[in-house]
This record gives sequence, C-alpha cells and structure tokens, in this order.
Amino acid sequence: MKRIRKILTVLLISGIVGAAVYFSFAPRPVLVETVAVSRGPLQATIVEEGKTRVVDRYGVSAPVAGTLSRMSFDVGDEVRAGTVLARLHPLRSATLDGRSRAQAGADLAVAEAALAKAEDDVETARADVRYWEVELPRARRGVEAGVIAAERLDHALADERKSQAVLSAAEQQIEVAQSKVEAARVALQYSEGRASSGSAEIVTVRSPVSGRILKVHQENEAVVQASQLLLELADPGGLEVEVEVLSSDAVRIEAGMRVLLERWGGPQPLEAVVRLVEPVAFTKISALGVEEQRVLAIVDIASPKEEWKNLGDRYRVEARFVTWEGQNVLQVPSSALFRSQKGWAVFLVDGPTAKLRPVTIGMRGGFADEIVAGVSAGEIVINHPSDAVTDGGLIEYR
Repeated sequence: MKRIRKILTVLLISGIVGAAVYFSFAPRPVLVETVAVSRGPLQATIVEEGKTRVVDRYGVSAPVAGTLSRMSFDVGDEVRAGTVLARLHPLRSATLDGRSRAQAGADLAVAEAALAKAEDDVETARADVRYWEVELPRARRGVEAGVIAAERLDHALADERKSQAVLSAAEQQIEVAQSKVEAARVALQYSEGRASSGSAEIVTVRSPVSGRILKVHQENEAVVQASQLLLELADPGGLEVEVEVLSSDAVRIEAGMRVLLERWGGPQPLEAVVRLVEPVAFTKISALGVEEQRVLAIVDIASPKEEWKNLGDRYRVEARFVTWEGQNVLQVPSSALFRSQKGWAVFLVDGPTAKLRPVTIGMRGGFADEIVAGVSAGEIVINHPSDAVTDGGLIEYR
C-alpha cells in the first residue's frame, strides 16, 4: 500500500512540473486594439502654420525734414481719410558761438564790399556805353565823308558791342552780390538767436485712407528727415493669410484650392481659398537646424466676416490645404498600416489569431489612408500592431 501511494505521489509531482513547464513555454495571446475597415469621406491634405496679414498696409512718412510734434494717436485708433496725423514745424537754426558769429559778420562785410565793387563796375560799363553811343555816329559820318577808313567803323562797332556785354555782365554781378549780402545777413541774424518776424509754415500730414493705426514709429516730439516713416495704418477687416509651405508641397497647391483654417481661436474651422502661390522660393532654417526651401502661399478667407471679426494682423493660424477629397472612400487608419516586403500590409483579426494581409493604398490622408485592394468594408484590422504580433499568432483584443 505504501508502494502505491509513493508511486501516485511521484506521478502527481511529475504532472504538476510538466504542466508548469508547458504553460511557461506555451505561446500567450498578445493584447491588441482593433478597428473596422470602413467607408466614408477622406481628404488628402497639407498642413502648415500661417499668419494673417492686412491686404493693404499704408506707411505714412514725413514729406519734408522738420520738427515733429508729439503724436496724439495710439495703436488701434480709428482714423478717417484726410485726418491730420502729424504736424511738422520748420527746423530751427542753431545758435553759433562767438567765433562763428564773428565769422558770419566778416562774411557779411565781404559780401557788402563785393556789392559795392559790382556797383562801381556797372557805372564804369555804363560810361563806356555812353561814350560809344556818341562816337559811333561820328565814325559813320566820317566814313560817309571819306575822311575815315571803313575799318575804323568796324572797330567802333565791335567795341560798342563789347561795352554792351560788359554792362550786362556787371548788372548780373550786382544781383549775385545782393543775394550774397542777403544770405550773409540772414545767417548773422539767426546766429544771434533772433527769429524772423513772419510766422513759420506748418506742414500737416494727413491719412491717405480710412482705417486703424497698426504701428507708431515716432510718438514723441523729434527732428525727422524727409521720407522717414512715422506710422502704419490699414483696414484690419481686409485680411489675408500667408503660409510658408515646402517647395515640394507647393507644386501640388493651385489657385482656387480649398483651405481650412484651424486653431485660430474660434470654435469652427474657417473656409478659405488659395489666391496665389508665389513663383520664388526662399531658404529657411527649421527648428531642427535643417535648411528648407519654402514658398509663400497667399490664402483669402471665404467665411463670413462676422465669424472671424476678432482676428487681427499677424495672428497665428493652421492652414490645411485640401489637395484631394472623396465622399465614399474605403479606408483604414494610417496607424494600422505597416511596411511588408515591397508594399503595405495590415493584420486582420481571424478569430483568436492575426492574419497578415497585403494591401494596395491610394490617396493618403492625415490620419487615414485609402485602400484600393486587399480588404473589404467591415473587416477588423489591428490598430498600432507591435512587433509581438505575427502572422498566425494568438491575439486577445478589446
């Protein structure tokens, strides 16, 4: 009896050990997430960040050099066409030191002396002209009477013309000398800090259009030069969106293409349309330090203005360019697809096991891809398959 009990004990222990070994090395099912192949709308898109900008931005600059009065406008203020935006006063003359003032007085004395000499030259030239006015008729009578040679008359005519030219030049020198005297007097007057008796003319700068102030470049009183930018204004309601896209994506974007503006702050995406893809690319360094060729795509907002009235200049948006879309497209999530040999494949759920199924994909969306062949609507595939999932392997799915 003891012998039989001992044999049964050994068999029981052997069975337990064998079962433990079997269950230790037996394949276990892999926990997976599943999703059904379905039909529905699908879009192929290009997504990039963009910024709003006003369509017509006006820069208001100083027409002449002068002293700018303090600005009374702030960013965001509304103005109408013709509103006076700024006032420019003439530049004030600098007060000279004693040495420079003495030099200005000396310049005035020199100019007055030059004027006196020019007046003397005019009197001399006039006397010469009067002489030839008497001598020339006398020479003509002598030639007619035969007592003076004809050559003498020719010399007299030439001298008379010369005296007229000298008089004209001397009179012009008087005008030049008078201008120099006046300039020297004005320089000496302002160097002494005396203002002119007349009121200075103020230049007003007016708004070219109705709109809002976007930026004030010079707010306080200051001396500005001609063409210096004072402020910028525009109609904030006339917005467009500029989007920097990769040049490889730009070749697929065309004018008139539908665009969805997302993550702009509103509850719903805004409808928009591509107006222009610029033909020139530029180089930009990405956040990872990679050089990229980018192209500007200009997008017009098509949604009613009431929906995006709070958008302003240089606001961030996310532009989704719809390059293709279909309404009844057989599709699976992109996360269910993986590379297999030279193509794509999915894992089908075949009872308690996974079955590898090659597929042919068509258009690729952001989160789902079109299936051209390989699976049918309603079939269940594994989403996010891990390396533990194999063809024919056991699975346990939620």
